[in-house]
Amino acid sequence: MARTVKRWLVLLAAVSLLLVNAVPAAASPAPYESYNYNYWKEAVPSPDAYLPERTISGRDLGISEFKDPGDVNVSPYGLIYILDSGNSRIVVLDPGFKLLRVIDGFMMDGSKETFNLPGGLFVDEQERIYVADTGNGRVVVLDGEGTLIQTITKPESDILSTQFQFQPLKLTVDHVGRVYVVAQGVYEGIMQFDESGKFIGYVGTNKVERDYGEYIWRMLSTKAQRAQMVLFVPTEFSNADIDHKGFVYATNIDPGSNEPIKRLNPSGEDVLKRFGYYDVKGDIRFRNNPGPSKLIDVKVLGDGMYSVLDATQNRVFTYDDEGHLLYIYGGKGNQVGTLKTPVAIEQSGEHHLVLDRGKNNLVVYAPTRFGARVNEAVVLHYRGEDTEAVNIWREVLKLNANYDIAYIGIGKSLLMEKKNEEALGYFELGMDRKSYSVAFKRHRREMMKEHFGTFLTAAIALIVILILTRVAVKWRRRRQVDREAGFH
Repeated sequence: MARTVKRWLVLLAAVSLLLVNAVPAAASPAPYESYNYNYWKEAVPSPDAYLPERTISGRDLGISEFKDPGDVNVSPYGLIYILDSGNSRIVVLDPGFKLLRVIDGFMMDGSKETFNLPGGLFVDEQERIYVADTGNGRVVVLDGEGTLIQTITKPESDILSTQFQFQPLKLTVDHVGRVYVVAQGVYEGIMQFDESGKFIGYVGTNKVERDYGEYIWRMLSTKAQRAQMVLFVPTEFSNADIDHKGFVYATNIDPGSNEPIKRLNPSGEDVLKRFGYYDVKGDIRFRNNPGPSKLIDVKVLGDGMYSVLDATQNRVFTYDDEGHLLYIYGGKGNQVGTLKTPVAIEQSGEHHLVLDRGKNNLVVYAPTRFGARVNEAVVLHYRGEDTEAVNIWREVLKLNANYDIAYIGIGKSLLMEKKNEEALGYFELGMDRKSYSVAFKRHRREMMKEHFGTFLTAAIALIVILILTRVAVKWRRRRQVDREAGFH
């Protein structure tokens, strides 16, 4: 039955596409191609999940144009902070994207200090602004009005060399005030500072994936040849964000890594779930052959979802808590919604924000009906409300009959309701072999319980028949022996 349902949904989707294509005015407003990957790692067309709504530049705000903007962050109160790095200032907007104020410096020791090529910023629950003041080799902490609270400079520690230069690039802060800093030239992990600014160590380390062929060749090479070979050095992290539980999400830019995204627990261990069809690493087939994804930012969206920004194809990839790729949007170009040099991604309410250094503007994306329904269903599933998610998943399938995650979501809901036989069909359509095995075992156990009495009766009857048959055979043989012996 599930196969029949999918055939009808596919037919309905095909008819819808034909109707859309027949009317030019109804064509997709997206300036980019939306797609996803199926079980066989084939790129398949997908409805747009997010569409560009507007762009925001310095001129739009009534100030001078942005110059090489480096980061954007939205506070828990909804205020939008844009780090205009080239102009050494922070531009603050309200939730409606209206200009509130500009912070172009702060007072320290009786004189005005300015930023020097700042690379990143973060705003905590108390509206404190943390700025990675890269050029000045410090982290600056300000209140919401721009008044200095403290600075974090080059740390003093036995584990740091005397030649170490502290150049913070990106940062994030947890709910107790610990600051996590991605610093230039630091391969040991993310630098961690306590609420007073004291360095307390590293969190997480990117593992080196060795090419063992090169390793053997290195052993056989001369000293001069080894000097020219690539060193097995861990890659730097490129960015970080934090969820409400205090887990740090981090990205690195190693194009050869199958784990460029990590979710680090307080012990620094990577606990990111990777239960999807393929690796959680952005694009997997290098569409149009630009090369593997280079992930430069990560944004925790909440309820297990997170988005990563790919600087290779200028696209955004969004995943759920289990590592399933939900949707992709964005692309290269000069149209509104396409990106030239994206550097940061954020979330403001239901909107996604991408800061484009190449165009010196902020792009605001709004969810489509498809994107909103996917988000809603994923949230319900994450919160354990699978029954409520089923109707949403069914609506998603009307918009995209090839959306495997929807079939899996419905299957899991049916599994929780102990409708194991129905769940089998949906897991098969969603190509979820692990869940299919669970449903099959439960269905088999259910069938055994349901027909146990019949099976037991039949088994007993069979045993009785076998016993009677053996008795009859023995009796006949004994009669035959008696006849041959002359007994009647």
